[in-house]
Amino acid sequence: MLRRIALLGIYHESNTFALSPTTLTDFENGHSLTGNDIRKEYQDAHHEVGGMIEVIDRAGMELVPVVFSEATPGGTISAETYETLLDQMLEKLDAVLPVDGVLVVPHGAGVSEDFPDMDGHWISKIRKKLGPDMPIVGTLDLHANVSPLMAESANALVSYKKNPHIDQRQTGKAAAEILVKMVNSEAKPIQALIQIPLAISIEQHFTSNEPCKSLYALADELSKMEGILSISILLGFPYADVQEMGTSLIVVSDNHADLATRIGKQLESYILDNRDLFIGIKNDIPATIDMIGQKEKPVLLLDMGDNIGGGSPGNNICLLEGLEEDGTYKYFVCLYDPEAVQRASKHQPGETFSLSMNGTVKDGSKNIELEVKLLRLSDGHFTEANPRHGGQANYDMGKTAVVARPNGSVIMLTSLRVPPFSLGQLTSCDVDPEAFDVIIAKGVVAPLAAYAPVCPSIIQVNTPGVTQADMTMFSYKNRRKPLFPFENP
Repeated sequence: MLRRIALLGIYHESNTFALSPTTLTDFENGHSLTGNDIRKEYQDAHHEVGGMIEVIDRAGMELVPVVFSEATPGGTISAETYETLLDQMLEKLDAVLPVDGVLVVPHGAGVSEDFPDMDGHWISKIRKKLGPDMPIVGTLDLHANVSPLMAESANALVSYKKNPHIDQRQTGKAAAEILVKMVNSEAKPIQALIQIPLAISIEQHFTSNEPCKSLYALADELSKMEGILSISILLGFPYADVQEMGTSLIVVSDNHADLATRIGKQLESYILDNRDLFIGIKNDIPATIDMIGQKEKPVLLLDMGDNIGGGSPGNNICLLEGLEEDGTYKYFVCLYDPEAVQRASKHQPGETFSLSMNGTVKDGSKNIELEVKLLRLSDGHFTEANPRHGGQANYDMGKTAVVARPNGSVIMLTSLRVPPFSLGQLTSCDVDPEAFDVIIAKGVVAPLAAYAPVCPSIIQVNTPGVTQADMTMFSYKNRRKPLFPFENP
């Protein structure tokens, strides 16, 4: 009999410090897919769903795509939105039963108004519906804040190992391979969750550099031990004020609970022994601008406080103002400002005019007015064929205006928030990334997969905002204690 494997996911990284809630419209502007549309979108993409499809097809099983709902990182998901998504998922799952296994695709840092542990909640609903013997295996972003409910509700959870996340397809394949072994009675996964009393600072999440490089090398060596199916290091997402916020480990063994726990505790000891290495350095804007002159161009400035991939609005103008005041460098920056797009759209390419833009600053928001020349209007659609953070192939910035300052600096204005995960964002609008002294990318590590090949110099900038690098500046009400660097366990 042909084995049938359901695939479903609600995927969101929720920033509880962001002011605007995430709504159904945000998911509709992202990916709100059902049935075979999931396969069409992701079969050939560098995404975990693509990896899952590949393995299930190769195993001669029938993949049954049910629902995949994904929105750009943003504020807490509204109660109504989550209820709608969950009801849709359960209803469509009912329609395809019976199945022999389930692949789940959460992010791991999803938060809704009624369910702070949103991912744990919806996976537990699947478990309750299908029973304790149903094989359930899934993937996690390495920025997940993992709860015991998530671990209890799935037989195995496997996270990305790279940041930028260029290994998403491989992660989907690894998870699907565990599920196939379960369905064929070739493995009995048992997973141990270790919640470490520590949260690694966001700018230290570059897995190819120290201190993460040595940590991941150790985990890779331990994963070769007989009986180990998977080791995941969840660096955590500091912008969600939930009880499970922080760094954690998931070790999956083949029917060896003690082994999984022992390996997890060994990794935990390594992290705690090296805790001071995971704090990071915070460069402010004046110091950053002083450093630019000594660097090979273009210099990539990572605007950490306005990290769209962490839920920020994408319209922080602090670095723009600093570069304008300095006046030395030709820069590129992309801002989310639908109203400015509409104002620019009233002009013709080549026309010079004064453009008012609204952006966030340290203590709120402000309007700035700059003389610009309209270079191009675009529908904002572009594609990405290479492995990039996020694994997406198709992007939509909404209606987009590209304007230039008199010194050749370029400001791209978009109608939808799009993280800087692909150079296609620039090249699709005939913007040459190598034409600038400075490129501002609103992120921390994720943009490097796309921008590092054209930017020989990189500076992470501790800008203000709801994703500022220093997590100790936020007021948490729900995090667990003790938690380094807030306390020293």
